[in-house]
Amino acid sequence: MRHIFLWSIGLILMSGACSVPKDITYFQGIDDITDKQREMMNQSYNANICEDDLLTINVSSWDPTLTIPYNPPAYSYYEPNQQQVNTNTVQNLFTYLVDKEGYIDFPVIGRVHLEGLSIHEANSKLQELIKPAVPDVLVNVQIVNFKVGIYGEVARSNIYTIRNNRISVLDLIVLAGDLTINANRKNLLLIRDNNGEKVYARLNMTDPNIFASPYFYLKQNDIIYVEPNDAKKRNANYSSAQQYTLTIISTIMTGVSVVSTIILAVSKR
Repeated sequence: MRHIFLWSIGLILMSGACSVPKDITYFQGIDDITDKQREMMNQSYNANICEDDLLTINVSSWDPTLTIPYNPPAYSYYEPNQQQVNTNTVQNLFTYLVDKEGYIDFPVIGRVHLEGLSIHEANSKLQELIKPAVPDVLVNVQIVNFKVGIYGEVARSNIYTIRNNRISVLDLIVLAGDLTINANRKNLLLIRDNNGEKVYARLNMTDPNIFASPYFYLKQNDIIYVEPNDAKKRNANYSSAQQYTLTIISTIMTGVSVVSTIILAVSKR
């Protein structure tokens, strides 16, 4: 009987050690999604130019002398106290600020409205404006201050500058060193500035349908807040010493409960 008792305790402890909390795993049930769900996940994203964006615009042609008036002298841009990610250095590139009305001041042409356009649309618009003087012109527009932030229950809260102008919430979590074990993965808060109006959305990282969310890809100046889970919220009401005492008491009570259950089960045989 003693062997049965010890074996039962060991089995219960091993079962507890091997169990995985359901609130921790990302993309639960992704192996069981339907073809329709999978199709909805295949979304594309293009960054649109916004107010206060800083742009680099390179104008090129087979005859470089024709593009000199459209390429101002070198100018270096660095944003202090921010981490730059996936960056090809932007030093020696002249930058254009999109003003409150959505315009930039471009050499020779003058004021050009770019706000709301995608990068491809901005390239096409500038090419059409320059073509009368440079028939084979090519224009390359890039946003150099595309910023997104994340804070709360992550390894590295920060504001990140993204050079490729495309980032998903999953990419941002990776950059931040992943969510902590105390993070509420089912209720991330996204805060977005939409033309001066704040937009809020909730994201569930345990649900594979996150890939189909219209908020999966982030926009300029998006902020993600990762709130603590219920366990950490409860622990916040106690000091470290109190938390340690409660943990010990909880462990003892759990052990007593398990032992009592086993004893009752064995005694009934």
